[in-house]
Amino acid sequence: MKLDLIVGEDRWRIACDTARAPRTFKALAATLPTPLQLHTPKIAGQHIYWHAPFVEDAEGGVDVMEAQPGAFLYWPARQFLELIFAPLQAETAEVTLLGHIEGGLPALQALGARLREQHGRRAFDGSLVPVDPADATEPPEPRVPAALVALRQAVWARSPADLERLLASRATMHPSGPLFLAESEARILHELLWWVRSGLCSEDPAISRRIAAVACNKAATRLRDFCHLGDSAATLFALEAAFGHADIPLAALVDEAILCAGRLAAWIDLCIPWSAVNDAVRGALDEADGR
Repeated sequence: MKLDLIVGEDRWRIACDTARAPRTFKALAATLPTPLQLHTPKIAGQHIYWHAPFVEDAEGGVDVMEAQPGAFLYWPARQFLELIFAPLQAETAEVTLLGHIEGGLPALQALGARLREQHGRRAFDGSLVPVDPADATEPPEPRVPAALVALRQAVWARSPADLERLLASRATMHPSGPLFLAESEARILHELLWWVRSGLCSEDPAISRRIAAVACNKAATRLRDFCHLGDSAATLFALEAAFGHADIPLAALVDEAILCAGRLAAWIDLCIPWSAVNDAVRGALDEADGR
């Protein structure tokens, strides 16, 4: 399989090693072609990423620090698909190596630099498409109620309207205060749901359902009551209610919740000009230190 990442007028050909990660490529193929929005990293530093519209465990067990510039990988715990363009800063994670770009590394590095500086100020939209259309497959039949599928599709289709209203607010400490809290709450929920998923084979299903439900309720309550994101909170409250229905297959429901929480966190992340924020924090700390 070969894929093209297209961002504006730029295109990168990705050679994929499907034998290395058959489960991941099966899930990926069912989402092609994929519209995407690029994100800038906040920790590892030297890659571009977008949120994967599927959930899958790591295959191959590669330490992320072993990935070389040009590598294409899937990061399960973060639910990222990403391209590395330079050696990473120190981070610990198990990832799935999927392939590598066939040239164009300097252009990818230039894109990474622009993305870092302009993230939160403008969108970097793109698409991931198969070179051979036959490599795109039909998605599997959903195993959760149609209403939950519709919620997930709505969250993935567009940025929530309540988020746009928050961005327009100029009340005291708005939009920054609620925005940063909302990103944190959605991201923590995403991580907690992954932890629930990792314990499905060993944990009592009733306990797993309860943990997931409480996590959804906590995040939804914060989004509604502190962050003024009532519409987004309604999605999470619906997931909380779903975890109370024993007739909904638990594994499928957890994956659906991960997809919703991850996408919501991604939309919020896209609104934050991380480089400008980092510069402001550095400047304030230097001033306080008298530098």
